[in-house]
Parts: sequence; C-alpha cells; structure tokens
Amino acid sequence: MNPNQLTKSLKQEAERLGFDISGACAAVTPTGFHQFVDWLDQGFAGEMNYLEDRKEAYEHPSHVLPGAMSILMLGLNYQTAPAVQSTSGTGRIARYAWSNVDYHDLVHKKLKQLKTFVKDLDPSIGVRGVVDTAPLLEREFAELAGIGWRAKNTLLINKTAGSWFFLAALLLDVPLQYDEPMVTNHCGTCTACIDACPTDAFVQPHVLDATQCISYLTIEHRTAVPTALRSKMQDWILGCDICQEVCPWNRKAPLSQEADFQPLDGHNPIELRSLFQLTDDQFRERFRKTPLWRPKRRGILRNAAIALGNTPNQDNLDALALGLTDSEPLVRGATAWALGNHHYDRASEILKQALGLEPMDEVRQEITDSISRLSAL
Repeated sequence: MNPNQLTKSLKQEAERLGFDISGACAAVTPTGFHQFVDWLDQGFAGEMNYLEDRKEAYEHPSHVLPGAMSILMLGLNYQTAPAVQSTSGTGRIARYAWSNVDYHDLVHKKLKQLKTFVKDLDPSIGVRGVVDTAPLLEREFAELAGIGWRAKNTLLINKTAGSWFFLAALLLDVPLQYDEPMVTNHCGTCTACIDACPTDAFVQPHVLDATQCISYLTIEHRTAVPTALRSKMQDWILGCDICQEVCPWNRKAPLSQEADFQPLDGHNPIELRSLFQLTDDQFRERFRKTPLWRPKRRGILRNAAIALGNTPNQDNLDALALGLTDSEPLVRGATAWALGNHHYDRASEILKQALGLEPMDEVRQEITDSISRLSAL
C-alpha cells in the first residue's frame, strides 16, 4: 500500500472509530522544541517534574517510536452541554471531566483499534498510539498536520471544532501522505482569553506560566496553594475553562457524539459539602475511573475548601468544620483559610477550638491567620 492509500485508509478508519479531526505530518524535530526547553528553564512548569526529566525525549518522535517517520494527528470533540452556573456550596469542573470516564482510557481504546487496523494491513509496520502522556509536543505536530493553530492561550484551535477537543497521535515508521501545515494564526488582535484569566497566568500571548494557572493549581500542584492565588481560583475544583469559554472560535463548536462523554448528573457543577464526608475508600469508589482521581481525595478536598472559602455561606460551616478535623494536613490548612473568609461568630469559634488540637505548625499558622482576619473585622 502506497503512502497515499495508507493515509486515506487510516483517516477513514479513524473517522469510523469516532475521531472528528485528522491530519498527517512527518515525524521531525518540532520547530518549538527550543522554546519548550526555555519554558522549562524559566520554571513555568512548576511541580511537573516529569517534563524536565524527559525533556530531551521531546526533541524527536523517535524517542516515542523508534524509527518514526510519520504521525497521524487526531482530534476527538468533547463538548457536550452548556456550563451551568454554580451556586454557593457547589464548584465547577472543567467540562472534559464531566463524564464518568477518564478520556485517556477512551482515547487509548480507539487508538488500540486503529493500531490493530494498521497491523492487519501490514504486520511489518511499526506503530504506536499516544494521548498526552508520552514526550511528544502534540500541538506542534497538530499544526504541522494542518488541523489547527496554537491560540494565545496556548491551546490548539480548529476552525470548525474550536478548542473543545482532545488531541491524540498515531506514530508510524512508514511514510504517509502529508497534509499542508497550518501557517496562519487566526486569532488576529483578539485577546479575550488573556484578558479573562483570573490569575494573569499568561506571561505574554502563547506563553503560559503554569504555576499561576487554575488548571495546574487544582490538578498538578500537590501542596498548599499560595495564599495570593486562592481567592483567584474562584469556585473551580478541577481544571478551568475560562479561557476557552470566552474564545470566539468556540461559539459554534459542535457537540460531541461520543456517548461516554455525556455529563454525569451532579458534575455540572458538583456539590461540595458532602465531599468532606467521604473516606478514602468511598472517594476511590466514586471517582477512581474519572479525571477527579488524579488529584486524589486530598487534592479535591483542598480545592473544595478553597471554593467554599470563596463563596462564604453559613451552610458551609459544618463541612468546613469537618475538613478542619481531616487526617490530611493539606485539607485542614485549606479549610482553616476558608473559614477565615466566613464572617460569622461560629467560624471563629471553630477555628479557636481547632487551634488547641492541631499538631502541625503549618496548619496552626493557617488557623492563626484566619482568626486574625476575623478579629480585624
């Protein structure tokens, strides 16, 4: 099978499997590799040490598939429904995590089927499918494959699908018929995404300081969130969609036809107070197969406490009082800060009672700071 026939067959099979976008490019050193290294050197990756540990591997796709010659870049829409406005006691989850599946599992399943298709055509072809866990600069190759351009918020935009889609890649050690690269950036003078970011995470257009990004803070950052950023996190407990929601290219983006991406009841938004009642086992049972498992129980409860702190209400006090007795110091510290935003006599009483029982210096400091804030009113 010649490259043209193979590419056509692959794209047809990818569409049959449910992928909405496809484009082929050569497996080469990405033009942005050195910018990626500079980005790491500036510390913008924060605690994502796995990027630094593997940075040399990003220089060429052959580190992902030995002898790689071609990449079929694929897109899978995940937009399913409009976001529902959250209220006090609820929190927002990025829409990619509204369903009861981890998108990695679903996309890998489709890639495995596509790999089987290739092997059935020619068992001698080397092939590997990856979705955002291998050392591959996917957005660079997606541009090279002509399926979109990198926006000022660093995400990839497709004229039809907007940015509400997952990227995946199928690497092969044979040539394909390559698509024309995307050479035009269609963002123009628009800066809606940059202007809307609550934490000012964009150092400049196309450069994100992940350590300031709500998505990073709620998922990848595993320790206490810097105090100055907590109020800016608003009510997000997993990820953030703000820079995508304001993007004009997303106004007419299509809805996903993938049944497994349909939102669960109670994830758009999610009720927060009851989360503090979940044991480790109960949390695992409820969220093990979903994206909420990545930050683990301690991370989600930390985020939930901050969200409740940013939407003070007397109805939050029982949950936060429970959080202040949690076994995880990370959770206790966040709930102590949150109680300091609740200007009620009971909040101060809860904090003062906890201060005499708290063994950890860092948490005691959070409690003391919150008592001081409430006393100053």
